[in-house]
Amino acid sequence: MSEKKIIFLDFLIRHAWHRVSRMYNQKAMMHGTTMSVGFILMIVEKSGTLSTQLGPKMGMEPTSLSRTLNAMEKNGLIERKNLKGDKRKVNIFLTQKGVDSRRMVKNFLLEFNEKVSSKIKERDLKGFFNVMDALDLAIEEVELEKNTES
Repeated sequence: MSEKKIIFLDFLIRHAWHRVSRMYNQKAMMHGTTMSVGFILMIVEKSGTLSTQLGPKMGMEPTSLSRTLNAMEKNGLIERKNLKGDKRKVNIFLTQKGVDSRRMVKNFLLEFNEKVSSKIKERDLKGFFNVMDALDLAIEEVELEKNTES
């Protein structure tokens, strides 16, 4: 008798994310940039975003984030401004070149999301979002258990 194959959700998620990530990076390379730069372009607010808020949103380590922000500033995509009253806090703003690049990234993301959505029934898409919410809750539970065990 054959053993029933176990399907691990995290393996499927990692496999799908790896393919998406590779596709994003290939597209970004065509424009001389990286996926990380594209994501930063998408999350920087018009009113500015504190550099300390970017790390958690991006899931990046401070060193990698700093390197990426330095490259973005060098390439004229962002500018940094110290917060009035607190020189330790730095606000990140998009330059006009950054806004133009953001528009290009947004268009690509919208096109890709449309392609994906066109292949999935609305009911299944809602189910996907429910699964992702449940996954997020499960991760929070595991992290909470880990923190209480320490």
